[in-house]
Order: sequence, then C-alpha cells, then structure tokens
Amino acid sequence: MRVSAGEKALNYVVLTLFSLFALFPVITIVVTALGPQLGVAESGPHWGNIVDAWNQGSFGPALLRSLLVALLVVPVALVLSILAGYAFGTMRFRGSTFLFYVFLFGMMVPAEAIIIPLFYDMRALGLTDTIWAIALPQIAQSIAFGTFWMRAQFRAMPPNLVEAAAIDGTSGLTTLWRIMVPPAIPSIATVTVLMFMWTWNEFLIPLVMSPGATWRTAPLGLSVFKGQYTADGALIAAAGLIVAAPIVAVFLLMQRYFISGMLEGAAKE
Repeated sequence: MRVSAGEKALNYVVLTLFSLFALFPVITIVVTALGPQLGVAESGPHWGNIVDAWNQGSFGPALLRSLLVALLVVPVALVLSILAGYAFGTMRFRGSTFLFYVFLFGMMVPAEAIIIPLFYDMRALGLTDTIWAIALPQIAQSIAFGTFWMRAQFRAMPPNLVEAAAIDGTSGLTTLWRIMVPPAIPSIATVTVLMFMWTWNEFLIPLVMSPGATWRTAPLGLSVFKGQYTADGALIAAAGLIVAAPIVAVFLLMQRYFISGMLEGAAKE
C-alpha cells in the first residue's frame, strides 16, 4: 500500500510529539541537575552539582554493590531462562504445560505479597545482609519473564532446525548454543537489558533483605540522599542522573539489538 506524502508528514508529526512527551521528564531532570543550588546565584550549567552529589551521597560504594548484584542476577537468570525457554519451546514432555504455568505464576505474584515470609526464610538461613538474600529473589523474578520471552522466541523458529540437528546426532545442548541461540541474539539482548534495568532499579528487596544496610544499593542510596537534601532540587536531580547513568549506558550499548528484539517480539505476537 502506497503512503501519501501527507500521511508521512502526519506520522512524523505524531511521532515527534510523542517523543517530546517521553523526553520531557528526562530533559527536566537534566536541566534541574545543571541548575544552581540553593543560595547560588550564578547562571549557566553547574556541572559541579554532579560532583557534589557524588561526594556528599557517597554513591561509589552503593553503585558498586548494585553492579555486583546485577552481575550475579543477570547472567544466572539469563542462562536459566534460555535453558527453560528452549525446553518449553522445542520439547514436548509430560507436565510441560503445567510447569510453564508455574513459571508464569512467578510473573503474576508481586514481590510485596511474599517479601515478609521470604525475609524470615532468608533470616533462618543466615542470608540476610548478604548479596544472596538480594540476588536470589531477583533471579527467580527474572527467570519467570525470561522463560516466557525465550519460549516465544524458540517456538517461532523453524522446527526442522532441531529435527535436522537430531538426525545429525547433535546433542541437545549443542543444538541450543550453536543453532538456536545465534538467531535469537536480538531477543537475548532485549531480555538482558530488561533484566539489568529491573535489577538495578529494585528497591524493596534490598531494603527488606539488608536491614543492617550492609548491601544498600544505588536506589536505596538515592532515597537516603533525598531525605538529607529534600529542599535542594539540583542536588537530588544530579544524584538521580548518577544512579540512572549505568542503565542509560547499557541501553545505548545494546540499543540496536534491543530495538530489533522488541520488533521481533511484537511481530511474533
């Protein structure tokens, strides 16, 4: 179907308006972060606000803890999601449908509903105030969505790929990593970015599972910093940029694969 010049122009106008609407909060935070602090009358961008927020909020250790949690959660959840998605997407075995619904149930139960009994379980195991108490619940949450996502990806692939590999005597794991995974790289990159974003932004689990603040992550550090400098919007916005910077960096590095994976997922649905 041929699209007229007027329709193209209208599409660009609508997309531009939606883009500005989405970018407006980000632009507002950046402008506020570079604005003058309370009691400062100098004009122009104040890049020193970011340095002041970094030093006064001691964000270095909090960012490191968040990075360590993400480096534990994302690879483990990603590998397990690929394995489970491959099993549910290409194999037929007794109880597969029920087990898949069990995975989906993990997406439906909010963390707020189970966080208190989970805390007592972790405390009984002596895991509170450790990285395991923060990482293990997030791994479970990420696997639920990751399995759902990867199952859809593997089910959309031609079944003759697996059949041909089986005829050639290729093992299941070799078929997965050498035949099924390479075409699924965009989808894997998409779920990787999403898992990293969810892990990095997680607030409730680190708050409850680390009562001694031993594993206070970046969002918790930002919350504490906001309580100390509630009146100074410039410092709070600068601290927000510091905490959000790693997510932006990961997205920019993987945006090509992320967008491709999202478009593929939309086409399959």
